Amino acid sequence: MIFQADNLDDDYEFVFEQEFTEVTITPRIGKEINSLIFSLDNAKLKGTIIYFHGNADNMQRWGEYAQDFTSLGYAVLMIDYSGYGKTQGEPSEEKLYEDAEDTWIWAQHHLPSNDFIIYGRSLGAAVATNLATKHKPKQVILETPFYKLIQDHIKFFFPFGLKYQFANYKYLPDVACPVTIIQGTDDWVVSYKSAEMLKPFLKASDNFITIKDGGHKDLREFKEYHQELAKLLN
Repeated sequence: MIFQADNLDDDYEFVFEQEFTEVTITPRIGKEINSLIFSLDNAKLKGTIIYFHGNADNMQRWGEYAQDFTSLGYAVLMIDYSGYGKTQGEPSEEKLYEDAEDTWIWAQHHLPSNDFIIYGRSLGAAVATNLATKHKPKQVILETPFYKLIQDHIKFFFPFGLKYQFANYKYLPDVACPVTIIQGTDDWVVSYKSAEMLKPFLKASDNFITIKDGGHKDLREFKEYHQELAKLLN
């Protein structure tokens, strides 16, 4: 239920409307992380978004979202976690955090812009907040984050607890940079209440943006989402 990964053959060719480069990140012997870079001319580049996607599918789906950021002048570095897409291994909470750390270190040495923004969506929000406690990105943006993984309807399936926490509330107090949460009121996967419970862990200068009638998968269909994103990435 948690890691709904969709694997890809090693020779699979990604297809997107915008230009991209496929890169294999090799942080250590025996490990490879499949990644995509959606980029612009360096002279026009405002910074780089390091994007951590949700719990399902792979980058063939998630790569479509890169245009929301490249259209605002940002490059996007996106990865598939361990066990997703072409990235080998088995996913776990610690593995996802390790993948994020390896990606951050690689980006510091291989990408032209040091103005990094970390963006996490759904399950990826916890990956983003955990990473941000260890480094100093320009800002962190969280789309549909939960308080912690085991919440509401999930308790029905795991009445005795769950070893994976992905607890945003534990990490947010240690994130020094600006944080923005974007949440829809009609999200049936991550309830608005769950995201709202993170408010006490935000700094006074942080943002909590509500998209009225927004769900879990359709926030980019609302003009308010793009308006708020443009303000954050101006």
